Amino acid sequence: QVQLAESGGGLVQPGGSLRLSCVASGRTAGYYAIGWFRQAPGKERELVSCMSTMDGSVYYGNFVKDRFLTSRDSADYSAFLQMNNLKPEDTGVYYCAALPLRYAFSAFTCNDISDMEYWGLGTQVTVSS
Repeated sequence: QVQLAESGGGLVQPGGSLRLSCVASGRTAGYYAIGWFRQAPGKERELVSCMSTMDGSVYYGNFVKDRFLTSRDSADYSAFLQMNNLKPEDTGVYYCAALPLRYAFSAFTCNDISDMEYWGLGTQVTVSS
C-alpha cells in the first residue's frame, strides 16, 4: 500500500501562486505515475498533470497552458504542483494519485481516473478576491 498526503492549498487572490505538495509513504519502492487531479464544485475530476517517477517526464492537461509546473524530489518521495497566475476557475479540491508503472509511461497513462490505485485526501484551493 502507498499512502499519499497533499498539502499547500489555501485561499489566494486571482493572479497569485500556490505550491502543492504530495508526500508518499508506505510501499514506495518501484516506479509510479503520479497524477495531479482537481475537482471543482459540481464538476467531474479532471487531470492536471501526470509524471513518471522513473525519469520525471510530465504530461499536462489541456487547460494548463504553461501556468502549472509539476516536479518531484525523489529523495523523499515527494511531488509538487506549482500553480501560477491562478484564476477563479482553478478553484477546487486538488488530489494526487499514484499508479504503479507496469507499462511504458505515456501521455495516456493517467487518463483513466479509475486506473489510479492510490489517492490522497485532497487539498482545497480557492481563488477569489
